[in-house]
Amino acid sequence: MMNNKEREKMKGKNQKQKEFHKEENQKEKYYDDQVEGRNSVLELLESGKDINKIFVTRGEKHGSINKIIAIAKEKKVIIVEKDKRQMDEMAQTQNYQGVIAIVPPFEYCEIEDILEETKRKKEEPFVLILDGIEDPHNLGSIIRTAETAGVHGIIIPKRRAAGVNSTVNKVSAGAVEHMKIARVTNISDAIQKLKNAGLWICGTDINTNKYYYNQDLKGPLGIVIGNEGSGISSKVKNNCDFLVKIPMKGKVTSLNASVSTGIIIYEALKQRM
Repeated sequence: MMNNKEREKMKGKNQKQKEFHKEENQKEKYYDDQVEGRNSVLELLESGKDINKIFVTRGEKHGSINKIIAIAKEKKVIIVEKDKRQMDEMAQTQNYQGVIAIVPPFEYCEIEDILEETKRKKEEPFVLILDGIEDPHNLGSIIRTAETAGVHGIIIPKRRAAGVNSTVNKVSAGAVEHMKIARVTNISDAIQKLKNAGLWICGTDINTNKYYYNQDLKGPLGIVIGNEGSGISSKVKNNCDFLVKIPMKGKVTSLNASVSTGIIIYEALKQRM
């Protein structure tokens, strides 16, 4: 049996181990980028992008986890099993579904890369400009919708706006792996660059007179979606070639930013088909 001194020594050792593991988890959580959830991690694996390692909850060996492990082994990605408690501490989302991939930070592109993509596909440019979307869930949903509608790229600001993180990736269902996203210092300058490349810029504003379905949205096009609360800034609005709005019949006079985006970009898609 251990005496009191030995017990104290053992207790101190255990405490140090707990603190060490906590620090290690925090390093993984705050200093690496994470992709969480089975669909998102599968999309990541199939995209061929770099993955540092994949963590799975110990004992999780059913359903799509087996597929993730098989593909990861084939691609020689390191797989690490952790206890559920450790995984819970590490996760940045509540529903991570027993799998977390650690990846290099998201690689933003340049506006020129988006325009080059349109030339490669031999299509009229179709670009989305987000003027200050702050909610990562909205950003993830917008990216998912934009990817399904064939948008060539998305432009977001560096300041006072959500960037691509694990929440955005999960909500987008992995669509960020297939979408070119440019992060710029000044949205107005980015719009001018698009104009110089021949794009028409469509802004969204509740106070304009024209409904979105009455506007010609064919040809080289950039669509601007504003902040969840304040909408498009006045400077950005003045740089738009035309403004459109969505009709409102209820007592609530605004839509979620991701819903507004979906309505307008799918009208543009319909006209362009």
